[in-house]
Amino acid sequence: MDTRTLGVSGLQVSALGYGCMGLSWGYAQPLDRQDAIRLIRAAAERGVTFFDTAQIYGPFTNEEVLGEALAPIRDQVVIATKFGFRYEDGKSRGLDSRPETVRANTEESLRRLRTDRIDLYYQHRVDPAVPIEEVAGAVKALIGEGKVRHFGLSEASAQTIRRAHAVQPVTALQSEYSLWWREPEDALLPTLEELGIGFVAYSPLGRGFLTGAITADTTFEASDFRNTVPRFAPENRQANQALVDLLARIGAAKGVTPAQIALAWLLAQKPWVVPIPGTTKLHRLEENLGAARVALTPGDLREIDAALRQITVAGGRYSEAAMRSIDR
Repeated sequence: MDTRTLGVSGLQVSALGYGCMGLSWGYAQPLDRQDAIRLIRAAAERGVTFFDTAQIYGPFTNEEVLGEALAPIRDQVVIATKFGFRYEDGKSRGLDSRPETVRANTEESLRRLRTDRIDLYYQHRVDPAVPIEEVAGAVKALIGEGKVRHFGLSEASAQTIRRAHAVQPVTALQSEYSLWWREPEDALLPTLEELGIGFVAYSPLGRGFLTGAITADTTFEASDFRNTVPRFAPENRQANQALVDLLARIGAAKGVTPAQIALAWLLAQKPWVVPIPGTTKLHRLEENLGAARVALTPGDLREIDAALRQITVAGGRYSEAAMRSIDR
């Protein structure tokens, strides 16, 4: 697979990464541990070098699985994880990016990941109780000690990015970005381009909706967090079907799937944008990786943009409670 460099940092990763969250958290039942390890290794065998996890996924189990899966090839891959929550009795108790908490959580992540350094370390959510300069300073100290290689932010505003970057250069911003959530194009992408920061797009397939596998009649398991997402209310799924139909039409003309068109579109936006689709199925993994071979022409991109202007996406991307944790 081709590689991309995240901004001016020099951090090279595969053009498509692998988002590990769904292996153990968020969507229905966690995948069996050994099955998850096999899937992660299958991704690596197919050219993926960029793997994304977080302390809160589980909590902790996602890091443990990823660490075991990648231990034999640790020096051949880039591992990204995230900090920013306080834990008691194995459960998250809210945001906490105080420097002492960041340091303690880092040691725990290193142990779970079976490594001596974290390649890309994101603040998972901006903590309004801790100045971002203090957070950046804490990560800068960890970089100086060799425990972290690169600093990242997740769901941070342009203003927060600038403040953090002035203390410790930010290598990448991770935020949601896809054909049904294009807000990053307004302020974030111009800021990142100016500062030389890469963009890592999570939920590039709209949490599965853009694959065409989810309809208004789909029922999610009780533990699936999409039950709380307004965009996945049945009436909104019905309204948003027009977007999937568009991708299916364009994909059919090229002999590829809607998911591959959605990922190829992201890859075509900027050379420093790296999507990290996740899946629990090998055939979906192979389908996703096939998107790296799909070339969209300028005419294709104009056609997609023109069609999107006629489609209004229905429903919020998070619940109102979850949106309160997003830095705007």
